[in-house]
Amino acid sequence: MVHPNPRPAARPTVEDEVAAAGSELIGGPLGRRAVSAGGPLTAARVLALVAIGMFVLGMIQKAPCYHSGWFFGAGAQYTHACYSDIPHLYSGRGFADGLIPYVDRIPTDSSGGMEYLEYPVLTGLFMEVAAWLTPGSGGGMEQAQAYWLVNSGMLMICAVIAVVCVSRVHRHRPWDALPVALAPALALNATINWDLLAVAMVCGGLLMWSRGHPLASGVLLGLATAAKFYPALLLGPLLLLCWRAGRWREFGAALAGAIGSWLVVNVPVMLVAPEGWAKFYSFSEERPVDFGSLWLIITQRTGSPMPSVNTYATGLFLLGCLGLAVLALRAPRRPRLAQLAFLVVALFVLTNKVYSPQYVLWLIPLAALARPRWREFLVWQTCEVLYFLGIWMYLAYLNTENQRGLPVGGYQLAILVHLAGTLYLCLVVLRDVLRPEYDVVRRDGSDDPSGGVLDGAPDVFTLRSEPARPFPPLAPPAAYVDWGVERPPVAPPAPVDVSRETPRDA
Repeated sequence: MVHPNPRPAARPTVEDEVAAAGSELIGGPLGRRAVSAGGPLTAARVLALVAIGMFVLGMIQKAPCYHSGWFFGAGAQYTHACYSDIPHLYSGRGFADGLIPYVDRIPTDSSGGMEYLEYPVLTGLFMEVAAWLTPGSGGGMEQAQAYWLVNSGMLMICAVIAVVCVSRVHRHRPWDALPVALAPALALNATINWDLLAVAMVCGGLLMWSRGHPLASGVLLGLATAAKFYPALLLGPLLLLCWRAGRWREFGAALAGAIGSWLVVNVPVMLVAPEGWAKFYSFSEERPVDFGSLWLIITQRTGSPMPSVNTYATGLFLLGCLGLAVLALRAPRRPRLAQLAFLVVALFVLTNKVYSPQYVLWLIPLAALARPRWREFLVWQTCEVLYFLGIWMYLAYLNTENQRGLPVGGYQLAILVHLAGTLYLCLVVLRDVLRPEYDVVRRDGSDDPSGGVLDGAPDVFTLRSEPARPFPPLAPPAAYVDWGVERPPVAPPAPVDVSRETPRDA
């Protein structure tokens, strides 16, 4: 009997020149035995500690607002770039007064006209649990500070879960999660809103799918959709990839799990408080063009409020989805799940009428799995950090008496940089799909380590006129060119004939 050797853990400092150069700051490239699988410092534990460290740095960055910026004058929280929704919504959505989300109507004089909580059900539950854990009562400064700290602690747990799950999606590539743990945009945006709850469940869903548990994966994706809308988009890539591989039973299990878990969470609230439950969906539909989107530039340039922006944004998104469907069914080899997942979520935020700064959290884990290369990731993160500073300086310009900040033209440039960074990473991932020999994950002979039942499965349906490239091996060229630099191929491990092996002594 012949079976392939287990692949050794990939070492980014060997295959990635940017990681190798950066490693000189901490003693040089990672050695083969630097992190032992049985020692105290496993890859997952190191990554968890790094994620906690970066999260704490992000909390420290919010210190000027924690002490005064959220409470005394609107301008300080923008000039110090430390804004967060969390302390404002503690009072503004009735948590300080003990109101029940979705059931109790919020006084409009304290909520800015919002009668009910405008977040999905699981996010509302998360906010309510944090309110229960917040000591004291009332909407004073100390309670709002405590509420932010409680939420930050809970969101830190979500961040660690996300990083650890990403580290386990690709069994032999745990260090692909290091960009997630070290992402500057994660530290800066983690406590602006509650997006990390959905991000953690999405990463758990991807992990379950990679381990061949489609029902559990669907349950987690359904729960994530009950916290944010975007996780539902991942069912599209699963549909296309299962269609191409003929894995309908697994897709059906994932779809059933997602629908079932979403209904279990939502139906009780829908029946008890239908008006409050529907607020998230009506608010999303009625919301005008907002910060960070291409549509905002068009609105500001033309002076038109674009009343039909929902139609335009939805049409453009659906057109992009059609293109991704053709890509998934015509690519030389079936795309990896992480690649299509990143592309569809990126398409959603690029075409959406609002691209809030914390939406980058949705993309960070997917980007690290889709294209685990530091150069592209850092280029994208640089654009996100520039936008993070740009939006707060623009709001400072709008909310301070002397207009200290970034004027409209400068903010529009920041939006373009923001969108261009995301589009750049999309183009790199598209190149990897169309030219699989450039895909870092596949250079050792892998097919789709995150694909679960799709990993190594033959195609049963494509839109190609000629047969798709077979698996295994993706025969690497004698040398491949990555950004103008010729590099040697990475050979897949040789098989071992275990029939000739001598059994170990008992």
